[in-house]
Amino acid sequence: MNKKTSKLFSKLLISCLLISFFIPSIIPADAAIEIRNPLGRGTTLWDLIDRIIDFIFTISLSVGAILFIFAGYRFVTAAGDPEKIKTAKQMVLWTVIGLMVIISAKGIINFVVRDILNVP
Repeated sequence: MNKKTSKLFSKLLISCLLISFFIPSIIPADAAIEIRNPLGRGTTLWDLIDRIIDFIFTISLSVGAILFIFAGYRFVTAAGDPEKIKTAKQMVLWTVIGLMVIISAKGIINFVVRDILNVP
């Protein structure tokens, strides 16, 4: 850094520090700042568990879609090699099995929580 840039940087840093010291005096102390609940409107334990399960379900479905695309790419780029084609087919098979397990797990969880435990 040359001398001119260094001076400019130090002036900018001092200005930012001074501004940050005076901002609390500009904003009134009784200003109502509302902090929203990041989990939404539900505040019970079951709502938290349901949101976590929904998040994992969404991520799992996204990973499944990416694996389908990757398996298709490997199939297309196999160039007739039987081993690569077999690997791509196995990827598709295991992705389908994994997605079926994920979807049925979500269904079982919903059945147990909503119907057996009667949680709204």
